[in-house]
Amino acid sequence: MKEVFARDLFQAKPTTIDQLVTMTGWVKTIRSGAHVSFLELNDGTDLRNIQVVLSAAELENYQAVIKLNLSATVKVVGQIALTPKAAQPFEIQATAVEVLGQAAADYPLQKKQHSFEFLRTQAHLRPRTATFYAVFKIRSLAAFAIHQFFQERGYVYVNTPIITSSDSEGAGEMFKVSALDFDHLPLTSTGTVDFSKEFFKKATNLTVSGQLPDEGFALAFRNTYTFGPAFRAEDSHTTRHTAEFWMIEPEMAFCDLAEMLQIEEQLIKYVINYLMTKAQPELMLLTEKVDADLIKKLKATTTSDFEVISYDHAIELLQQAPQTFTYPVKWGVALQSEHERYLCEEVYQRPVFVINYPEAIKAFYMRRNDDGKTVAAADLLVPGIGELVGGSQREERPQILSEKIATAGLNPAEYQWYLDLRRYGETSHSGFGLGFERLIMFLTGMTNIRDVIPYPRTPGEAEF
Repeated sequence: MKEVFARDLFQAKPTTIDQLVTMTGWVKTIRSGAHVSFLELNDGTDLRNIQVVLSAAELENYQAVIKLNLSATVKVVGQIALTPKAAQPFEIQATAVEVLGQAAADYPLQKKQHSFEFLRTQAHLRPRTATFYAVFKIRSLAAFAIHQFFQERGYVYVNTPIITSSDSEGAGEMFKVSALDFDHLPLTSTGTVDFSKEFFKKATNLTVSGQLPDEGFALAFRNTYTFGPAFRAEDSHTTRHTAEFWMIEPEMAFCDLAEMLQIEEQLIKYVINYLMTKAQPELMLLTEKVDADLIKKLKATTTSDFEVISYDHAIELLQQAPQTFTYPVKWGVALQSEHERYLCEEVYQRPVFVINYPEAIKAFYMRRNDDGKTVAAADLLVPGIGELVGGSQREERPQILSEKIATAGLNPAEYQWYLDLRRYGETSHSGFGLGFERLIMFLTGMTNIRDVIPYPRTPGEAEF
C-alpha cells in the first residue's frame, strides 16, 4: 500500500473518499472518547497536522492507542474522507494503527505555551513546536533560494577553509585551533608557546570569513560565492550575535560599489519572493504568533527601492534626531544598532544602504576613496535588525593595500598571497557578507538570533 505524505495531500487536495492510504508520523495530540477519538498526526513533511479519526468498532487496539503519550510514533492505515465544511478539508478514517515507538510521559513539550527561553534549553526538541518548525523550514528554503539566485546567474560556489592562519577582519577576535597537549605545552627559549610543534607548524584559528580566499577564485571565475560557517570569539551577549554563525559571501570581479548594491537588493528581494511562493503556511503562522506585521513588511521590502545615503548624511540625520541615543553620534564613530534602526525604521521606513564610511573604522581590504579619509564600503540596514549586510569595493592597488595591512598591524608575510592577487592581474572587484541568521530573523520576525540557528553557540553556552 502506498505511503502518502502530508505535504502531498495538502497540495493535491483530495477530491475522492475511496483512497486507502498509509501514513507514519508523531502524535501531536489525542482527543479521546469512549467510542470515537481524534488523533492529530504530523509526519514532518508539512507544518500542518493530519486529523485521524479513531473508532473503537474498527480498531482492536483502540484503548492502547488513545492512551499514547504525545510524540509517540505510529503507522496509520485508513481511508481519506472529505470534510469540506471543516477547517481541514479532509481527514483519515483509520482502519488500523500500529504503534512504532512509545514516548515517555515526561515529554517536555506538553500542550501549553512554552517561552522561547525555555525552548532554547530544549534545542533538540524545539523543531517539533509549530513556531520553530516554521522558522527552520524557512531557514532551509531561504538557503536553497540563495544558492539558486547565484547559480541562475552563473556564480561559482567555493568552499573556503574553516581553519586559517590569517585574520580576515583584522579584529583579532578568533578562536585558536590547536592539537597540542595543554598540560604539557612546548615552549620556546623565551617562554612562549612553540607553534612550530603545532599540527600546522604555525598558529591557526577558526575563520571569521571566507572572503579573502574567495577573492582568489573570483579573479579566476569572475563571479563566485561562499556559504559556510564562520566563528568570532567576541564576548557579546546581544540578541544579534553568536560565536558560530553562517555567512553568504559573494565576490564579483569587474564590479564597483554601485553595481554591488544592486546585486544585494536583488538577492534580498529574490529570497523573499521565493518564500512567498514556497512558505505561505509558515509565514502565516509566524505572522499570527510572532510578528503581526511580518508579511506586510516582507511585501513592502520587495516593492520598495532601497535608499542609498552617505555616512556623512547618516551622521547629520542622527545628530538632528529628536531622540537621545545611548551612544553619542559624531563623525568617525561606528554606527550602533540604535543608530541603524533609527535610520531605516524612523527616517526612511525601508531598507537603507549607508556608503563611504571613515577608513579608520573599516577593514583593511576596503578601497580607499579619493578623499583619502573614507572607503568604498556599504552596510545594508533593515527594519527590526539594523545591519544585515556589510560589503565594499576591494582595494585593488598593491601599494595602498600593503600600506593598509601594515597600518592594521597585520603580519605582511601572512598576506603575501593576498597581495599576489593584485600583482598578477589587478582589477576592480567587490563583495559583501550577508549574515544568514540575521536574514532569517528578518524573514521570520524572530527577535533573538538564538532562535533562528538550530544549536546556538554563545559565550558560556555550547550545549548539544
